[in-house]
Amino acid sequence: MQDDDDQKMQIMRKAFQMFDTTKSGFIETLKISTILNTMGQLFDDAELQNLIDETDPEASGKVNFDGFCRIAAHFLEEEDSEAMQEELKEAFRLYDREGNGYITTQTLREILAALDDKLGPEDLDGIIAEIDTDGSGTVDFDEFMEMMTGE
Repeated sequence: MQDDDDQKMQIMRKAFQMFDTTKSGFIETLKISTILNTMGQLFDDAELQNLIDETDPEASGKVNFDGFCRIAAHFLEEEDSEAMQEELKEAFRLYDREGNGYITTQTLREILAALDDKLGPEDLDGIIAEIDTDGSGTVDFDEFMEMMTGE
């Protein structure tokens, strides 16, 4: 059980860091739904809003990592790693239109830019460089999985 929790923590930390582009230790509450979507997580908007309101009572529009974890964990509870892998595979398949088993870093760039419009070219370059470790210009499912799950 502990491994599973560690895994969730890593996934959440990675997601949080990806969206905390200024490294302020906070992310905008508006981005939480995007992060949950990125993680392939289903959620109810009203439920999410209630959790955000509880976590951010001053309505500052920002939460720290702990706050984000409280919110995200609420939706991650039911998920197991197999289901998550299936959902990521599904997301990957949507972008791997030719069925080559990989997506180009350009496609990945578009995905990331669509998920967070505050990511500038430098942010995107940094994320891509981290993911495309072999410099192939393509990202296979394993690299994609690693990016999304932090494994």
